[in-house]
Amino acid sequence: MKLFLIFAFLLSSLFATTIKEPIAHFVASGSVVDMLYKDGKLYCATDASSVDIFDFETKKLINKIEVKKILDFMGETIDSKIYSVDAIEDKILILSQDKNGFRRVHIYQNGLLRVLFDYSKGLTVAKAKFLDANTLLLALLSNELISYDIAKNSQNYSIQVSGAKFSDFVLNEQRSEVVVADESGNLKIHSTKDGVFLKLLADQNLDNVFQVDYKKGIIATAGQDRRMVIYAPKFNSAYYSESKFLIYSVGLSPSGKIVGYASDENNNVTLQNTITKANLGKFGGNKMTLSKILFISENDFLVGSDDKVINQYSIK
Repeated sequence: MKLFLIFAFLLSSLFATTIKEPIAHFVASGSVVDMLYKDGKLYCATDASSVDIFDFETKKLINKIEVKKILDFMGETIDSKIYSVDAIEDKILILSQDKNGFRRVHIYQNGLLRVLFDYSKGLTVAKAKFLDANTLLLALLSNELISYDIAKNSQNYSIQVSGAKFSDFVLNEQRSEVVVADESGNLKIHSTKDGVFLKLLADQNLDNVFQVDYKKGIIATAGQDRRMVIYAPKFNSAYYSESKFLIYSVGLSPSGKIVGYASDENNNVTLQNTITKANLGKFGGNKMTLSKILFISENDFLVGSDDKVINQYSIK
């Protein structure tokens, strides 16, 4: 009986530590900075001056939008890093590196790529997303939010979120609210219509929040303090799970019931039920620091990293 119990314990321990491998992968032009899934296509922002667009089912590259390379401070030509990508209707938004440390924004439509603004605006935009087909939300490194009118090529409003350095933002499904994360560890929720402050979420992360996600009223953070925090603002509820390593990336499933986060120094992803806190498994095979965890469905998710390879996983 004693030997049976020991064997059962060892078997359960082995099963608990089993790391699941990818079921498929995509190969991008460069390191993966941002990803978006929409209508069966995967949009991948890279540090190699391009947005790669893949057919999700076939994994084949179907389009590649390239921006011009830039000159560095030594006068040498280098790749322009694509910081973020978004799509709405027939438009694709591309935020990229420009000279002198500033940023530029391109709109790609009907096969044509046009510059909305470049370094001459003097904006250090860290992230850009569509609010609607004619409006962008820009976040500056200084933690200023700008609503930008595409047709007029001008600002609707700008607000200073806080004095802390900007880290990340995420929009809700209706794009009516934005959750802003910064080096303070606190989250600020604002209305995107007019920039009005709505709510503060505090005292869970004690240091910089690298990433934030927001699905079905659930908010998840990836923290420098090795905490993955789950907030349910509707219920004034919050808790955190701790890791032994910096948590660089986090992502929620479409329902908000599953969270994935970078959980160790080997670039593995741990999945957890956001309601019961139950561990749903660990997923590996990523060679470099994670940059994005993107759920395609409740069962499938993608992981991008500083590597060119984007891994696809199945939970079942």
